[in-house]
Amino acid sequence: MPSGQRLDGTDARILLALNRNPRATAVALADELGLSRNTVQSRLARLEQGESLRSVEHRIDPAALGYPLTAFVTVQVTQRLLDEVGRALAAVPEVLQVRGLTGQSDLLVHVVAREADDLYRIAGQMLEIPGVERTHNALVMREMVPYRITPLLERAVAGK
Repeated sequence: MPSGQRLDGTDARILLALNRNPRATAVALADELGLSRNTVQSRLARLEQGESLRSVEHRIDPAALGYPLTAFVTVQVTQRLLDEVGRALAAVPEVLQVRGLTGQSDLLVHVVAREADDLYRIAGQMLEIPGVERTHNALVMREMVPYRITPLLERAVAGK
């Protein structure tokens, strides 16, 4: 959590219920969890403000938009240009996420493409960004475990 905010068991219960039913209202969550509406609303507001609860964005399969190829690209960057490279990558629509790394590579870039030639174009576009020194592409063959948070929320609810 960027804010350093720590979740307690009640926060975890609220988030687990919200994870099961993302469209639930504060009233519905309060009824389900046996909490007051004010408690649920204030905790959700605090979690949103502290960035523990991020944007509610449905996870749309990029393949449904014509992007069936997924790749992870490691990027080596001129250190003094790291922020500029990050901003330039954010301007590339096919870039879904960028993470800063330790080790030999500086960034891990999650990209999608229409097909192999499109991935080649995107990789070339990334190499043209001032400060990008080198890239290495790894094509995703299949997703083994999709993004999930439920097991961690369940553990937090259990107090473990």
